[in-house]
Amino acid sequence: MLRLTGEPVRMCDGVSRRSFLQIGGLAMGGLSLPQILQAQQQTGAVSQHKAVIMIFLAGGPPHQDMLDLKPDAPVEIRGEFQPIDTNVTGIQISELMPRVAGMMDKFAVIRSLVGAEGRHDSFECCTGHHFNGNQPQGGWPAMGAVLSKLHGPVSTAVPPYIDLSQKMAHDPWNIKGLGFLGAGHAPFRPDGESMRNMTLDQESSQRLQSRAHLLQQFDRFRRRSDQQVAEGLADTFTEQALNVLSSSKLAEALDLEREDPQVRALYGKDDLDVLGYNHKKGYMAIMSRFLQARRLVEAGARCVTCSFAHFDWHGKNFQHARKVVPLLDQGIAGLVEDLHFRGLDKDVTVVVWGEFGRTPKINERAGRDHWPRVHAALMAGGGMTTGQVIGATNRLAEEAVDRPVHMQEVFATIYKNLGIDVANTTLVDNNGRPQYLVDRHSSIHELS
Repeated sequence: MLRLTGEPVRMCDGVSRRSFLQIGGLAMGGLSLPQILQAQQQTGAVSQHKAVIMIFLAGGPPHQDMLDLKPDAPVEIRGEFQPIDTNVTGIQISELMPRVAGMMDKFAVIRSLVGAEGRHDSFECCTGHHFNGNQPQGGWPAMGAVLSKLHGPVSTAVPPYIDLSQKMAHDPWNIKGLGFLGAGHAPFRPDGESMRNMTLDQESSQRLQSRAHLLQQFDRFRRRSDQQVAEGLADTFTEQALNVLSSSKLAEALDLEREDPQVRALYGKDDLDVLGYNHKKGYMAIMSRFLQARRLVEAGARCVTCSFAHFDWHGKNFQHARKVVPLLDQGIAGLVEDLHFRGLDKDVTVVVWGEFGRTPKINERAGRDHWPRVHAALMAGGGMTTGQVIGATNRLAEEAVDRPVHMQEVFATIYKNLGIDVANTTLVDNNGRPQYLVDRHSSIHELS
């Protein structure tokens, strides 16, 4: 996190709430903000604005208790929840998800998701690749970084890749970023003070000049300390850096006080202590992030990621699910309903998933353990054919027995929705080798 300290106005913690800027992920990898903007623009931008919102359910959500219930299975398998009908004949999901059930025509359920690596890590959900696979030098980039590289920013005032996820104590769950594409395509994290200090609406011209001077000082420091950074940035990129810092566009997109109260209510209320424990570790139910995600894609973001609570329930699975899943149900139903209401359902793809599923058999602590052999996902928007279930598992939800869908097929589908041909698109890694975005996997034809 970069902190540019301005005029000191002492508060109880010793730092002024209005005396500094923080530039999160935009100052990663030793590059200044103008350099990042320059790196993004070198690839050019496209006029069409397609976007993706990825909701990561850290820990592995229990597919048997949410999207693939088995009411006829033995009691030690089926659990405590009952399936309910949806507004699509023949499709049932958990009683904990009535809002999604009421608009199932706007969702597609994948019940036969395979290819999970089995790690407690967001890496595969962010990149589509295994962490333990043959990674190119520098590592695989996340989808948001790929979009930043291939399509560039829609607006110089809004970064193309934004991560709204709360910082989680288990570091591998935190959203992945740039990979071999470099710091110019890192995700922007509008956390804490940077969210409150991203606008100069009431600042004087003298204050703006002061901030410009601070930016110049920072750039001089970087040039002195890093011999790898070229000296002398083009004026146009310095101007764009100031656009991000001084424009109200990004700050307004993040400011939910500007949203209609009825729309805010659609998404539900945040619960910072939903699990009754470890709320300080970042495992919170923040539905308002979904609303911010919608506002950000409207403002010009190409990829927005969110995390939600955590699902690593080796014990008290059903107790935790009763608290967490209904909140998730309201948040994602509100998001998809809002996207349709605003006519964004053709342009914005939504995917909701975790890194793997949970064991069919309930353990002695009333929990479910790790199960990478199959899991489930929800998809919506993107102009896809929704109102359907893709794939099926056996009677115990152990294996995919009909239409296994690889996780990379989900990536190929999202890339297709974003106008990217995965069969012919490559990115050059740090060794100068072209790398395909996915490994010989086509998009999910049922969603076309």
